[in-house]
Amino acid sequence: MVVWVVMKKDREAMIELDNQTLRQVQMIQLEMLEEVDRICKKCNIHYNIIAGTLLGAVRHGGYIPWDDDADVALLREEYEKFREACKTELDTSRFYFQDHRNTKGYRWGYGKLRRKNTLFLREHQEHMPYKQGIFIDIFPLDSVPDNYMLRSIKNFECFCVRKLLWSKVGKIADKKWYMRKWFRLLDKVPEKEIFRYYHNMVHNANKKKTRMVRILMFPTPNSEYGYYRNWYECSQDTVFEGKVFQGIKDYDSYLSFKFGDYMELPPVEQRKVHPVSAIRIL
Repeated sequence: MVVWVVMKKDREAMIELDNQTLRQVQMIQLEMLEEVDRICKKCNIHYNIIAGTLLGAVRHGGYIPWDDDADVALLREEYEKFREACKTELDTSRFYFQDHRNTKGYRWGYGKLRRKNTLFLREHQEHMPYKQGIFIDIFPLDSVPDNYMLRSIKNFECFCVRKLLWSKVGKIADKKWYMRKWFRLLDKVPEKEIFRYYHNMVHNANKKKTRMVRILMFPTPNSEYGYYRNWYECSQDTVFEGKVFQGIKDYDSYLSFKFGDYMELPPVEQRKVHPVSAIRIL
């Protein structure tokens, strides 16, 4: 067993993960991806690896070398099935699942699967009142209007609610003093009222099955403010780090939509990992 812990001494002293440590984080996340796949297969739940995880599978055969997270997405009905399945099927000797419905103080509109007995503190989130082990993101996808104007309005609504949730971090993290003040004001809005509004958003969004979907509480990468539902409905076996997971079948259209020329490596200065203030790896 190897344990490595580094704590920041000041706001400028963030940890820079070396290649060996980053690879250890990725391998722990790979365990969690395998656990998601195991549960979904057992419970007949449809999921996809997405975003940088799918890009890594296509371009690198596994992790993007400098990537420090992994992403899974499920359409809302499947997400709720997965969330329920975690209550009885999750290997709780190794993992725990978090979202705002089971974790006090959790401020994100999507879930995280975390590894027990690890620590991965993102910069400016040290004060958040819940366990923060090494994790992968589990994203729900909800319907958004097919009409572009209505979808743009929905995007603004998502932005506002997301900033209300982010305020707990933004009041510390934002570089501009006046924005920190603004987030301090937003942070006075009761958390339960924000999530009550969010639950209404989710309920209303899924009254109609639309052609477009999105993660409501996560930014979209371009001015379309949504993704095509059929991308997430049609999957295929996708090799990632020598393991087989479910990935978007029409990955070329999806990755081109999200990243543009996705086979071209970004400039070195853009190959960044998230700032970390404390980490413990078992």
